This record gives sequence, C-alpha cells and structure tokens, in this order.
Amino acid sequence: QVQLVESGGGLVQAGGSLRLSCAASGRAFSEYGRGWFRQAPGKEREFVAAIRMRDGNTYYADSVKGRFTISRDNAKNTVYLQMNSLKPEETAVYYCAAMTGYYYSASSYYRGGNYDYWGQGTQVTVSS
Repeated sequence: QVQLVESGGGLVQAGGSLRLSCAASGRAFSEYGRGWFRQAPGKEREFVAAIRMRDGNTYYADSVKGRFTISRDNAKNTVYLQMNSLKPEETAVYYCAAMTGYYYSASSYYRGGNYDYWGQGTQVTVSS
C-alpha cells in the first residue's frame, strides 16, 4: 500500500508564506510525477503544481506562477510546496497526489484523474 502524508498547513495572514510537505511511504512504486491540488468549500478541486520525478521538471497553474515553488527530495521521497504571497482566496484543503503512469504530454500533469494515489489533505487558511 502506498501512503501520501501531507503536512505544513495552517493559518497565515495574507501575504504570508507556508511550506507544505508530502511524504510517500509504503511499498515501492514507480512514480512519474507528484502534484498538488486544492479544493475550497463549494468549489471544484483545482490543480496547483506538479513535478516530474525523473528530471525535476515543474508545472504550475497560472494563478500561482511566481509565488509557489514545487521541489523534491528524492532521498526522503518527499515533495514540497513553498507558497509565498498567499491570498485569502487560496484558503483550501491542499492535497498531494502521485502519478504512476507515464504520460508524454505536459498537460497530463494538470489532470487529477491521471493521479493514482492521494493524501488526506492539509488545511491552509489565509486570513485577510
């Protein structure tokens, strides 16, 4: 069984920063990508960022480019999401997900349906 555990969420003021972590554990598996998604109350889940594990190539939603940075530590099997200049509208539960299938298209990393394992989520609240 593969487990993804997110941590690092919390309450922060607008303009502040948080760093989320996503640690993978359990049985070994081939992982091509890991992504972050978020879901606010009453809204659909949306893509935030992803990283291709073999070469570290990154992908971002337009709304977070320049403010969020995704990175990985292969030795710890952990992916991070550094979030700067946070906005109140970014209050949501943030989910980490792992992709085990190979996809040629970069756009594949933006689709939640292409991810096979999901964490339980971590709450991020940005106060105004």
